[in-house]
Amino acid sequence: MSQFKTIDFYKPSKKGSYKLLPFRFSPFDESSYLLTNQVGEYVRLPRDEIQRLVKREMLADEKIYQDLKGKHFLFDENSTVALDLLGLKARTKLHGLSNFTALHMFVVTLRCEHSCPYCQVSRQSDDRNAFDMSVDTANRALALVFRSPSPTIKIEFQGGEPLLNFDLIKHIVFEAKRINLEAARDLEFVIATNLALITEEILDFCKGHRILISTSLDGPEKLHNKNRPRPGGNSYEKTIEGITKARDALGKDRVSALMTTAPSSIESVREIIDEYVSLDFEGIFLRSISPYGFAVKTGWFQSYSIDRWLAFYEEGLDYIIELNSKGIFFVEQYAATLLTKVLTPFDTRFVDLMNPAGMGIAGIIYNYDGDIYPADEARMMAEMGDKTFRMGNANSNSYEEIFLSETFLDALESSFTLSAPMCADCAYEPFCGAEPLYHHQTQKDFVGHKPTSDFCKKTMSVLTLLIKKMESDNQTKRIFYSWLSN
Repeated sequence: MSQFKTIDFYKPSKKGSYKLLPFRFSPFDESSYLLTNQVGEYVRLPRDEIQRLVKREMLADEKIYQDLKGKHFLFDENSTVALDLLGLKARTKLHGLSNFTALHMFVVTLRCEHSCPYCQVSRQSDDRNAFDMSVDTANRALALVFRSPSPTIKIEFQGGEPLLNFDLIKHIVFEAKRINLEAARDLEFVIATNLALITEEILDFCKGHRILISTSLDGPEKLHNKNRPRPGGNSYEKTIEGITKARDALGKDRVSALMTTAPSSIESVREIIDEYVSLDFEGIFLRSISPYGFAVKTGWFQSYSIDRWLAFYEEGLDYIIELNSKGIFFVEQYAATLLTKVLTPFDTRFVDLMNPAGMGIAGIIYNYDGDIYPADEARMMAEMGDKTFRMGNANSNSYEEIFLSETFLDALESSFTLSAPMCADCAYEPFCGAEPLYHHQTQKDFVGHKPTSDFCKKTMSVLTLLIKKMESDNQTKRIFYSWLSN
């Protein structure tokens, strides 16, 4: 029979008797460094404390020692518990990779009756039927969808304006449900629409098949109409009317909205947030313009600097924290995504912040002509003439040919931050992503030059901001934790 250990086994270790586990450190502010380990546990230490740590001068009865031990930066020589827990947390973080592609986006048409100057899509006018996906292409794409090993399948209809080809949406829903009788996946549908063309017939269909609605709302009427023009100048009116109708038919929680920070938005973050609050949304994603599609062609992507957006973001975050402190629950969704990575053992399926990159792994997109891309951004590049990331075509390539293509695997390999130059040594690595699509578009390289990357600057700056706010004020910390369950 095994015996209990003697009391000496449980006594604190003497100075220098611990071992270090792998960690990275980067300057955080003028007086401290940020330390992170392989699973995203973090601490902040002044330089002299880091020196004591690596020289093994810390004592087991010090609080900092216990913090570092509990977060797996060091372990006592007489115990393997820390190593076992570290392995468990690492496996939890990477668990989602085994499910592979869950999000499948169908571009059912490029036609659109809006003409948004920051649009990421190379849209076509609403009478160009040559830019609609065919039934045959949709069926072949669906056959590929259900080759994914993921237990959950989400099919999202995009455009253009997908409601301009609603007959094909109905066909795909019926056919996917038929296939799923045998495939037995957790199947969900989303329509990404501007809502201008929504009808009672469409809403009845969405209700009957539990289809979610995702729309765009840039803020108050004057701002939204300027950013998202359409014939008649009533884009805002149509959007609000559509949100109301969709909520009445489907339920409030079945309708979401997304904004984009256009040049005209940069001075109006409080007004934008107030619009979302007044419409009873429970959160907002303060999204910057991306360097794809019409946003590049019109020059809107260069219309403000990343520093200006960061100032916009901080003002918005402060206002949202203020609203929460007054009892108005409201989430900044980009912050919530990052905080999930910082404060929990779980990763997110947010493509931009996955490692390896979420392109192809988290989501894939089937263009109207059957061409397949590992992310919506790659499809946008292709519409502007750059088909670097084209993986194949649903009409002519097999599942194996598509997902084992050198185009896909080369980009994916470059996105592994644990081996990417500068990412591998960065304390922010566990919370970040490599984003080969962004760096190819802006720097013509899958890995990119990190010191001059706006993607890196944005992510690191927001993470630093969140950690500072969380550590300087307990109420803010409680607010941030309340966002994690939503």
